[in-house]
Formats: sequence, C-alpha cells, structure tokens
Amino acid sequence: MFYFINTPRWLKRIYPSCTWQINTRQKIIYLSFDDGPHPAATPFVLDELKKYKAKATFFCIGKNVATQPHIYNRIIEEGHAVGNHTFDHLNGWKTNRDLYSENISSAQKLINSNLFRPPYGKITFSQLRCLSRRPNPVKVIMWSVLSADFDRAVSHKNCLNNVLNNTGKGSIVVLHDSEKAFDKLQFVLPKILIHFTDIGYQFSKITL
Repeated sequence: MFYFINTPRWLKRIYPSCTWQINTRQKIIYLSFDDGPHPAATPFVLDELKKYKAKATFFCIGKNVATQPHIYNRIIEEGHAVGNHTFDHLNGWKTNRDLYSENISSAQKLINSNLFRPPYGKITFSQLRCLSRRPNPVKVIMWSVLSADFDRAVSHKNCLNNVLNNTGKGSIVVLHDSEKAFDKLQFVLPKILIHFTDIGYQFSKITL
C-alpha cells in the first residue's frame, strides 16, 4: 500500500481546484475524521474534542448517517462541521462519472454540507468537472497530513509521529472514526490534542 503522509506540492498542483490546506498565519490545525458516524469511535472523538474545546470536520458516509442519525446530529449540535464522503465509500477511480455523482447526491440527502472528500482521495478530472457544474457545487477537501491510522502495518507510535512531525499552521489532518482505525485513534487523538494545545495551537472546523 503506497500513500504520502505529507502531501507533496506537485500533487496539489495537479488538482488545484481541491483544498489541500488552509492558508493562515495563525496556529490553527484542521482535524478531519472520515468514514463515520461509528457507534463507538465517533462518540469517543466527540468526547475528546470537547475536553479541549476543539472543533473538527467529519466526512460522513451516507449509509452510516442513515443508521446512526443520533450521532450525526450530535456532531452538528456540538458545533463541528460535516462533509459528504459518498453514500457507499466509492472509489472514484473504479466508478463511472454518473454513478459517482448519483452516489454523492444520495448522501447529500442526509448530509447537509457543501464539503466533499473523495474516499481514498481518488477522483477523476471528469468527476471533478461534474461536481463543479452542479447547481450547488461542492468544495472538494483533500488533506496535507495523513495519519495512516487505517494501515494495520503502521504502529500506534508511528501513526502518532506521522501527525506530530508533519503538522503545522493550516494543516488539514486526516484521521478515521471507523472500526478498523479505532484502536489507533484511541491512542493518538488524546496525544495530538495535548501536544498541539501545549504549544499554542487551536483546532478549528473547515468552513468554505
């Protein structure tokens, strides 16, 4: 499995219409969580964020919102942002444009947001153009730092270091409130919040 922990500049240039980080001189970090809501992982995340008055952005899968609406509502009630992550966690590189767009629309019926993150970060230029031409265009949010909490080959400590060593002002960091990542998430999230709070950072949600 190959992926970049710190997104390189050349990749950002290939997809300039996507948001990879937030330009700011302030000490602000944008934590984001993919694949929820999950019945255990998402409440854990919300509880940890509340301890530090931290805000985050949750990119939700439509079918999970359908089965966990109370957790989805809690995310919003506690002041966090939500985003669309398709209805079925589709891989854009393996899905034709029209089906991909329809799947996003299905999720949009449950997820009230103009933010969208493609699962796996995989989306074609044709799909991007299609999304930009919608009556209500979505903002495609990628990331600058990948924790790799989804990768079973990555240790808890290395997952934490991926974030601590690569995150700075305006970074969009990806974590996962999912079954597969929950064990690592319980280890890394409290330490991320403590570390960056201690050196003067705040955690904000994405609003574009």
